[in-house]
Amino acid sequence: MHLFDHKKELVSYLDGERKKNRTIGLVPTMGALHTGHISLVKKALSENDLVVVSIFVNPTQFDKKDDLEKYPRSLERDIGLLKTVSKKIVAFAPTVDEIYGDHVKSESYEFDGLDKVMEGEFRAGHFDGVGTIVELLLRTVAPNKAYFGEKDFQQLQIIRKMAEIKKLPYTIIGCPIEREPHGLAMSSRNERLSKTTREQAGFIHETLQAAKSKFGTENATTIADWVKSEFEKSPVFDLEYFEITDEATLTPMLKKQDNQKYRAFIAVYADGVRLIDNLRLN
Repeated sequence: MHLFDHKKELVSYLDGERKKNRTIGLVPTMGALHTGHISLVKKALSENDLVVVSIFVNPTQFDKKDDLEKYPRSLERDIGLLKTVSKKIVAFAPTVDEIYGDHVKSESYEFDGLDKVMEGEFRAGHFDGVGTIVELLLRTVAPNKAYFGEKDFQQLQIIRKMAEIKKLPYTIIGCPIEREPHGLAMSSRNERLSKTTREQAGFIHETLQAAKSKFGTENATTIADWVKSEFEKSPVFDLEYFEITDEATLTPMLKKQDNQKYRAFIAVYADGVRLIDNLRLN
């Protein structure tokens, strides 16, 4: 397995692979790899000759310095894990200086309102940071396909919009959420939870599933009120938001339309850790 920390060296290597008519997949990560990441890597391996896995904790998508500092970092372990998966993986682990130089700053994007709700409402500048690093990675790697998990579904839709606006000729693939045995959506942040809280965190997914069961007979406001009341009973989990939106536009559902797909989104705090999840409703 090859490991690069400089863009020029990575680009040179990939150019050589393309001359051999090899297809390239990209899996962007912030490291602290888990089974969810590996499922993306395996999906990419099944559809490409070579897969680039980027490992980079991107500072411009954090709205809180404390959250950036506490984000888990385990590069040596991550590389060891990737080596057990396949020899057809190329790891790209640049420094902040390599990516941003002296100016650690996001580009500004117009995402047609996709960034104004949910995560965008509570995390100022977050999606500009995401767009900045993903655009850079796409332009650097120039993959045939790039793979993103649906746990960050809003982010996935925003990346698709960014690729469309920037006319980037790369296929963006969304992959299903991987869950821990008790239902908690897999995330690097889960490592910061206490053992007890982590075991109880299936409550989040269970609540989403219950909301889905109510979706056929109750309106969005009633469901949201019920979700809020369930979290008010919990001594462990604090609800930040719950939304039911149109899957394509992410606009809140006002009146259910038969020809539209809807999804429920949730953000919760536990042990000072912010957890997000979502579930398709129909």
